[in-house]
Amino acid sequence: MAQAAFAPEPAPQHTEPSFDVLGWHDEPWTAQLALDLLPETNGPKVEVLSGSVIVTPHAGYDHQDAELDLAYHLKQAARRAKLWLYLETNVVSGEDLFIPDIVILDAPGGGRTTMDIGHAVLLGEIVSPGNRRKDIIDRPREYAAVGVPFFLRVDLRNRVPTIALYELIEGEYRPVAAAAAGTRFVMREPFEFSIDPGDLLGEEAAPTGPEPESADEEA
Repeated sequence: MAQAAFAPEPAPQHTEPSFDVLGWHDEPWTAQLALDLLPETNGPKVEVLSGSVIVTPHAGYDHQDAELDLAYHLKQAARRAKLWLYLETNVVSGEDLFIPDIVILDAPGGGRTTMDIGHAVLLGEIVSPGNRRKDIIDRPREYAAVGVPFFLRVDLRNRVPTIALYELIEGEYRPVAAAAAGTRFVMREPFEFSIDPGDLLGEEAAPTGPEPESADEEA
């Protein structure tokens, strides 16, 4: 008797978005697939680039501190210019899905899950120690390729914050303003804004370990 042809088991069907899909979906990913199949999360960033899903955990405390402080000041300046600032929101570029640290748009995103990258006036990245190549080389190249007018980079290396603004000129980002802690970063476009980069970091964490003995105990 002829044996029945082998039939592979069908891929699991999920009724709710789940990260489990990363274990069985072996076709190229798109931004829409990720938005449909993966759950919304306040945890790791889930981006899609060239058909692959990229998952990264939250960055360290300095990164979070600088991101919040910069956004607070930038948002006020952006609104005066009738622009809208968001933190770590979904930006779709064709089949790619980016989640920049800083997103400044020419239209409000209220009520939406994603915005097309064509609405991005400025995208910003705060350099993470484990993702220096991505934040310094890859992301600016990708944003420039789709025509984002401005790119902002914050680097916290050695806890000495620096800010640099780049403008898209003839298909490449060229520096137009930069400053390090203790000096003034000033930009005129796409809106007026200034800050001392040193204001972006709080105090360094207190050392951990046993409490020092008091003078009386030492005596």
